[in-house]
Amino acid sequence: MKIYRIGALCSCVLLHSFSFSQDTVSLTKALALRDAYHYGREAVYTDALAYQLFSNTLQQPLAGQALDINAKADSLKWEAATADSNNIFSSRGRYFNNRYLYFTYRADKEGAAILNTTGSSSVFVNGVLHAGDPYGAGWLNIPVWLKKGENQIIIRAYGRTKVNIIKPKKLISLQVSDATLPGIVLKQQDSLLKGAIVVLNATKQPLINYTITSTIAGKQSVTSLPVVPAISSRKVIFTIDPSAVDATGKYDCVLKLTGANAADQQTITIEAVNATDRYNNTFISNIDGSLQYFAVTPQRSRNTANSALFLSVHGAGVEATGQAAAYDYKDWGTLVAATNRRPRGFNWEDWGRIDALEVLDIATQKFNPDPEHIFLTGHSMGGHGTWFLGATYPDKWASIGPCSGYPSLKDYGSADGKIPDSSRLPAEKMVLRAGNQSDVLKLIHNYKPFGVYVLHGDSDHVVPVQFARQMRDSLGTFHTDFAYHEVPGAEHWYGNQSVDWPALFQFFKDRQRLPDSAVNEIDFITSSPGISAAYRWASVLQQIHPLQYSHIVLRRYLDKDSIAGTTENVQVLQLNLKDFERNKPVKIQLDSLNTLTITAAGNTNIIYLKRNNDTWIIASRPDETEKNPLRYGTFKEAFNNRMVFVYSTGGTKEENENTYHKAIYDAESWYYRGNGAVDIIADKDYTPAKYKGRNIIIYGNANTNSAWKTLLANCPLQVSRGKITAGDKSWAGDDLGAYFVWPQADALTSVGVVAGTGIKGMNAASANQYFAGGSGFPDFMVFRLAMLKDGAKAIQLAGYFDNNWKLSNSEMVATE
Repeated sequence: MKIYRIGALCSCVLLHSFSFSQDTVSLTKALALRDAYHYGREAVYTDALAYQLFSNTLQQPLAGQALDINAKADSLKWEAATADSNNIFSSRGRYFNNRYLYFTYRADKEGAAILNTTGSSSVFVNGVLHAGDPYGAGWLNIPVWLKKGENQIIIRAYGRTKVNIIKPKKLISLQVSDATLPGIVLKQQDSLLKGAIVVLNATKQPLINYTITSTIAGKQSVTSLPVVPAISSRKVIFTIDPSAVDATGKYDCVLKLTGANAADQQTITIEAVNATDRYNNTFISNIDGSLQYFAVTPQRSRNTANSALFLSVHGAGVEATGQAAAYDYKDWGTLVAATNRRPRGFNWEDWGRIDALEVLDIATQKFNPDPEHIFLTGHSMGGHGTWFLGATYPDKWASIGPCSGYPSLKDYGSADGKIPDSSRLPAEKMVLRAGNQSDVLKLIHNYKPFGVYVLHGDSDHVVPVQFARQMRDSLGTFHTDFAYHEVPGAEHWYGNQSVDWPALFQFFKDRQRLPDSAVNEIDFITSSPGISAAYRWASVLQQIHPLQYSHIVLRRYLDKDSIAGTTENVQVLQLNLKDFERNKPVKIQLDSLNTLTITAAGNTNIIYLKRNNDTWIIASRPDETEKNPLRYGTFKEAFNNRMVFVYSTGGTKEENENTYHKAIYDAESWYYRGNGAVDIIADKDYTPAKYKGRNIIIYGNANTNSAWKTLLANCPLQVSRGKITAGDKSWAGDDLGAYFVWPQADALTSVGVVAGTGIKGMNAASANQYFAGGSGFPDFMVFRLAMLKDGAKAIQLAGYFDNNWKLSNSEMVATE
């Protein structure tokens, strides 16, 4: 393992002695460094301390010592810091929100320990990066390996920070504090249920062929577990047999972990309820194969004909169970509360958006609502989710009801900071373009087809009422069916009526979604077909300029057998002619250009039109190898389709350990941010047949990762030791990092690449703010380690592949 040595330790550094005979040590004295980093929702970040750490120039910190951060000798100073009586580092204002805390302590022997931190965005342990617990959840236990003697822990502090080192009583154990559990619905459970729990492995060997046996009401069920890598943890799925549970109440469920080297046993509690009571429903997500849940407040009426479905999206820090419990039972519909994968998760964007769609699909199949009575609502961050999901998928809702919400992350900073709107630097502008889908105000005309009820307290100090007034004023310029209500004197949360507002649900009850056959006008905007391609009978399959806004305004005349309208930034347009008279010619004119006459015949009513300079032509469906809504880019899209992390074994010991630690760090961060779980394998264990249909995330470069040649041989971007090439362009040095996405040979899956030309380059790619909701990453970007101190100036290349996955000079920016 690479150890980054931070100078020569001396007696004046604050030390903590850690003995493995102790159970827990709380670190209470540190050195603090103010304003040393800036991490947000954008792809470009700065971190003065990490730059020095990764470039091996960080000196031993001492109180009063300066950390030089640039050539002008600007500097930051280390200060002594002491925790309070509760072992917490805190102060008024944002004192520890933008600080590093540096600790040293001495272990009496080499071995494993468990690091538990709260109020930390990430942690370095002897130079190895690990995930933090920025929201203070308390359940993030990270196995770490300590050397005998002095060890260094460096914390990116975030709020009220606490640091504990724990001696594990068992090196392999079950952690019950973050379980994902189903509810047992009496008389409806005719199959095994699924739960998930964390397995902690503090040994230097992966856990292979382990099982969990669950026992509830005398019934057992055995589940084989996936591999849990060495010195790591993983949330795993187990099955539950509820067949002997025949009455409401709480039941102990005993879980027994069994394997070759150890066994552990823990007890969890699962509740059984009647079908008319609230409950949790678990499901396996197609994003990563992990277990997620949604909460249900069921319809109380037995007459479910033409029933409604209400999708409710929660606020930051709120569980779906609490969200569902805030609503009274309705006699005309079922309410389901999705999770966003965590109480904060992804702000209902990115994988939070996909979670909402997965829940909507499952709930639609489970409860069979009237498709014309599906509604969307949410509070606070969920109010943003309502604005965002409503604008992104305008053909899914009969009405939406944002409560105390902000429209766009570009205007509302929240905990992770605002997203920049633009930049003076061309490369950064290209990067920021990848975040266009997050700018709700640019999509505002997508609300036109359905009713909107805006609810906000006029004394809200968390999400100021100005956001609601902004949307009211904007909607007022064009929308014909929206209602607006400010609650006098109400703050951010004013009881359950903050979400369960009677007038809002009456507004819903009075509206319905029109069937496609009744919609003859389309006014639809999207920033990416990979996120949102279709509205009713029209779909944007490809853009002229990827990730810039595409706009279609179409009108069909069924009585005149014609369609006319305008398009912006549309390369390939799909139209469904099913509502026209069969086998009768339909005239189509777009953008006041040529007129096409098309007859839909045979078994399909789908036609494809392609923009060819100043002419529209009849085309065939884009080949599956081209960009299409199922695989359109950007880099973040690769973290889907049950992705697999592949680290290198073909490099030096230091290179291989670096990619392994980076894969573990990403897995830890994915688990924390998205309640996720991922397979981590060595490159030598990868075969296309074994992992068919799954996305692959490669760590390393062509010299170090043997899977590179199999998956990236035809990619115009190539990364090797000391060099990156992109077509006819190249950059040299061991400090270059890169992120990019590339299609696999099938029609659906992708490769995501986290690459470096050397250890410094891999360290440059070590930040994982690509898991922050709303952050935008293009198809590809290349940057130097100097980005940590110089920001976007260190971007060497950024851009998007064209629709044939080729480099295009018009869609990328390169610097020398």
